[in-house]
Amino acid sequence: MDLGLRGRRALVTGGTKGIGAAIVDLLADEGAAVALCARNSAEVAAKVDALRAKGVAATGRALDVADPAALRGWVAEAAGELGGLDIVVPNVSALAVGSDEAAWRSGFTVDMMGTVTAVEAAMPFLERSEAGAIVVISSVSGREIDFAAGPYGAFKAALIHYAQGLAFQLAPRNIRANSVSPGNTYFAGSVWHQIETGNPALFAEALRLNPTGRMARPEEVARAAVFLASPAASFITGTNLVVDGSLTRGVQF
Repeated sequence: MDLGLRGRRALVTGGTKGIGAAIVDLLADEGAAVALCARNSAEVAAKVDALRAKGVAATGRALDVADPAALRGWVAEAAGELGGLDIVVPNVSALAVGSDEAAWRSGFTVDMMGTVTAVEAAMPFLERSEAGAIVVISSVSGREIDFAAGPYGAFKAALIHYAQGLAFQLAPRNIRANSVSPGNTYFAGSVWHQIETGNPALFAEALRLNPTGRMARPEEVARAAVFLASPAASFITGTNLVVDGSLTRGVQF
């Protein structure tokens, strides 16, 4: 299937590791130009260089999405470099699984407002696109109560609500909005990689709960996100696509 992404311009936050990096790679492989950000400048530079080495139009900046001024400035700068924006994928999470006030503030600032700020900053460019698309990366923790109940789960649920609200509000402007809710996703350096070595009992329990007996790979989540971002999904908006290998039991209507 031709996803229709050749020549499109995409912006991805948290684009150097895990799901974000896989989304960046797949967008690039489909012919899109890509702007990405992350906090580590060396990792951003390496990712941009790797993309450019493959002939991809790519740009990136090291920043913290918790800094709204820096995030807004980068979105505008990236749009200028790419000649506009067609796609925005807010992907960064604070992974706030604690229960103290600091965890709640971190989850709100990074997960919630990092997403809202990126979308609002990109909106003037999406409105000029022929195929504007927003894909918010949420989590199955936004659908079910699990070990991440608290700020992480609460803000992931809020992101799903936010994306579906955007879908309704932006439909007259030909901008689609969807969310993707990954289940447990494993890659080198991930939270689950750390749990595997630091808390093997919890890791084993997480594997036991999934009928597939494994966790997702980043590229499996990325395929869902990139499809929803593409013109091939032109009449799909306001949906939350769960990618969890049947981990969750709730029926989604």
